[in-house]
Amino acid sequence: MADRNRTSLAPAASLTGPACAGVTALVTGASRGLGREIAVALAAAGASVVLVARSEADLEATRRRVEPHLVGGARVRAFPLDLSEEGAAAGLSRQLEQDRLAPDALVNNAAVQGPIGPFWENDWREWVDSFHLNAISPLQLTRAFLPGMIRRGWGKVVFLSGGGATGPRPRFTAYGAAKTLLVRFSETLSAELEGTGVEANAVAPGAMGSAMTDAILAAGPAGAGEREFASAKKLAQGTEAAVSRAAALCVFLCSHRSDGISGRLISAAWDPWESLPEHREELAGSDIYALRRIVPKDRGMGWGEPG
Repeated sequence: MADRNRTSLAPAASLTGPACAGVTALVTGASRGLGREIAVALAAAGASVVLVARSEADLEATRRRVEPHLVGGARVRAFPLDLSEEGAAAGLSRQLEQDRLAPDALVNNAAVQGPIGPFWENDWREWVDSFHLNAISPLQLTRAFLPGMIRRGWGKVVFLSGGGATGPRPRFTAYGAAKTLLVRFSETLSAELEGTGVEANAVAPGAMGSAMTDAILAAGPAGAGEREFASAKKLAQGTEAAVSRAAALCVFLCSHRSDGISGRLISAAWDPWESLPEHREELAGSDIYALRRIVPKDRGMGWGEPG
């Protein structure tokens, strides 16, 4: 049953009004880049927005950027927070419950590139710390906020995936392994949440310039590899359209318009996600937009079957 103490409109209002009217959405890594644009897009779609990141100054800049886009009494709140700290997720959950801003939608966007270079040469502490922020912190937040979503009978969890989640990405093992974990976790969590009204998906945002691109450029071709370095140089020249489309996909997945779509890895750049509501039945129970093992017969080869 919906929580009647909420100060915002019921989420069902988004069926006829702005896509996220009545939704409260929490965005991590909201102080810059894609996280900031997701927050702005959610506000423009009618959501109240909770901003989380480590940098208080940058987070305040995002809050000011979001504020003019708020619709119909929606609110924006900023919480400077290091998600890697013990108890951070649980503490934030308690605070938002007290403030009547418990999220209906959680966008796990915060990430760091982590160490670059051959795995055996990476600094182990840096590897573990970056994996924790990229993978464990989103799971801790999800664990903290899921009970409230389930109690209210509706909710959305979005994980930002990235390079290395669907194929090997040499010299970026910490980042790639963490992002792969999030994709399979969202698929498994979706199965566990069946019947609760809460859904989970992963987003492949596509190539875009960011602080992580800067890290690749700083590592140079010797550290990041010629291909990654060349790609980063190209991305540094500007990717506004890619950022806008990724933010729009996150808004879609935080709204009622994506109801019935869960456990998927959806590419902002390449998948026709705007029309997915027309294909809910085809997606349900299928392995479309999911991680799967390929066997020889899937590629038309006649070997590999048990004797």
